[in-house]
Amino acid sequence: MQREQYVYINGSYFKKEDAKISVFDHGLLYGDGVFEAIRAYTGIVFKLKEHIDRLYDSAKSVKIEIGITKEEMKKIVLETLRRNALTESYVRIVVTRGEGTMGVDPRNCEKPSVIVIAEPRKPLFGEKESVEAIVSSLRRVPRSSLDPRIKTLNYLNNILAKIEAIEAGVEEAIMLTQEGYVAETSTENIFIAKGDEVITPPQTAGILKGITRDVLIGISKELGYEVKERELTIHELYTADEVFVTGTAAGIVSVTRISGRVIGDGRIGEVSERIRGKFKERTRDPREGVRI
Repeated sequence: MQREQYVYINGSYFKKEDAKISVFDHGLLYGDGVFEAIRAYTGIVFKLKEHIDRLYDSAKSVKIEIGITKEEMKKIVLETLRRNALTESYVRIVVTRGEGTMGVDPRNCEKPSVIVIAEPRKPLFGEKESVEAIVSSLRRVPRSSLDPRIKTLNYLNNILAKIEAIEAGVEEAIMLTQEGYVAETSTENIFIAKGDEVITPPQTAGILKGITRDVLIGISKELGYEVKERELTIHELYTADEVFVTGTAAGIVSVTRISGRVIGDGRIGEVSERIRGKFKERTRDPREGVRI
């Protein structure tokens, strides 16, 4: 028998089928809001503090006053997981500008909407530990227009890149900066391994400051690799020993072919395999998160 799913909305918990917000919510009308995606592994909400901090930074940047403290938000996340009896889970926190009249003026909204969803969800690419990708024709929105460190509800740029990947018959699209350097995929940060170096695009490349990315940078250093955050060209992707992508939804996944070019020997490499093993250990360490 399938268990009931409960969703938190503005102070109350609703069954999934009863979880609703107004059609006049500015998150729906204008993509006016921010969000966070979090994972729980074996009863531990991984990097909960870091995710909550990033949520509140995003909200501050777009001038949304969430109206509850970080500690209260943590408690809501944990209670949502408990009500759904989940120890392995994907959690989505959504904060919108709230319900208001038509028009982009934020003063039309009296208070924000806060939504927390928790559900069992497999990694983004299922059981696959490697995928194929293309280099998208679309460029990332420049950080001079919208800072990518803000996790907004407007993901149309990313969605269009994903559509390109689907049309090309592959799983992922790699997006470039306005200058033609590697930025990130539709939803993940990207790394390459070349010799003893692990390289990833810098924050100035217009990328999300990924929490999984930060963890992997630390793990790579612990494993003795020289980590560099610098601009990457498409040529460096094609000629890398390994390419892998990281994110809360995806975990760590190798990319073995890009736009028809085989990466390395076309198999999952030793560097990404070692990092993946350490990452799995880290996600189950209670010191790295909060117990449900």
